[in-house]
Amino acid sequence: MNRRPFIKSLGLGGVAAFGSFTPYAPTNRQIWLANLDKLAKPVLENLANDTLKTNMPVEGKTKDRPEYTHLEAIGRLLAGICPWLNQTEFSDDAEKKMRDKYFALTLKALDNATNPKAKDFLNYNKGAQPVVDASFLANGLIRAPKVWEALSDTVKNNVVKAFLSSRAIRPGFNNWLLFSAMIETFFAKYGYEYDRMRIDYALRQHEQWYKGDGIYGDGPNFHWDYYNSYVIQPYLYDILEAIVPKEKVYEKMAEDVTKRAIRYAAIQERLISPEGTFPIIGRSIAYRAGAFQHLANMALVKKLPKEVTPAQVRSALTAVIQRTTESPDTYDAKGWLQIGVHGHQPAIGETYISTGSLYLCATVLLPLGLPASNPFWSAPATDWTAKKVWGGKDIPNDHALY
Repeated sequence: MNRRPFIKSLGLGGVAAFGSFTPYAPTNRQIWLANLDKLAKPVLENLANDTLKTNMPVEGKTKDRPEYTHLEAIGRLLAGICPWLNQTEFSDDAEKKMRDKYFALTLKALDNATNPKAKDFLNYNKGAQPVVDASFLANGLIRAPKVWEALSDTVKNNVVKAFLSSRAIRPGFNNWLLFSAMIETFFAKYGYEYDRMRIDYALRQHEQWYKGDGIYGDGPNFHWDYYNSYVIQPYLYDILEAIVPKEKVYEKMAEDVTKRAIRYAAIQERLISPEGTFPIIGRSIAYRAGAFQHLANMALVKKLPKEVTPAQVRSALTAVIQRTTESPDTYDAKGWLQIGVHGHQPAIGETYISTGSLYLCATVLLPLGLPASNPFWSAPATDWTAKKVWGGKDIPNDHALY
């Protein structure tokens, strides 16, 4: 029985309306689109209307978060959904209409976010935090050339000025080096002058911080957390993918980084339990499904380990998305994310966590940048590693990269 006419009848907002009332089970892609719709709607509609600062709540533990949280929200959201905004092949007309809606809102949102005369003009250079989220925004635009090309010259110039202003911030001696490097990579990709040293320093330091078996330290030290996925590995891969065509000196480094990235993707897939939960380890755990940005990115760029099929990653990440959003307290009454992993758990957030920070969870949605016909979406559902093992299936053993 074809469920798509029913989905089409829901309209632009209807993708988010899946629930117990529907007689048909939504596909995985529809589940992901519903999640995207719920995340994007309040952020993009308000920023496009120049009301983000007015209407977005700021939940957090320190009084300074309103200075940073709005750039966090748009930068992190777009880092996750821009591959889908760049998409040209859709599952049905409802998805295309939804994409067109958010594409248009994104263009207006970027205008307001970078226009000094707008009420929602954002902070790109006061304090240290803005370099983080300017880089997420830059990464989103790198992932979506169609969005960048659709901006007017005026908005492009404002975006460039905003990113240039973030150079006033000196990043910390850890994963933060990659934030500055990503902004410079944006300049390189779109034909602007860029600071080679900011890119080179970040890349070479992370070579020094590689610990083995697909894992980097966050600076000189190893931390048991998800920063290899939140930042380090996706940034290393995306920076090198964009910069190698211009800087051939990094070709061997890119090969090594890719090998490590593939190994870490295998580790990430094995961290997902049969129920879609994962170890609650380390800082920034309130980024929810963003803990699997790296696995999602490897699926997007078609660099999954040979023993891990796209369909099993789709199935595993769908379970993670559902487990991290199924609590009714995930969002407040007006649809904004609340601090937590499973519902509202404010104590779990660090002092730098606020409402805008939470939208890093959108990065799990990167594979929506693959067309609906891609095996990631079209292949039959497949159990992931933990579900196979705890279901009693025999599988090949795991082993280190080297």
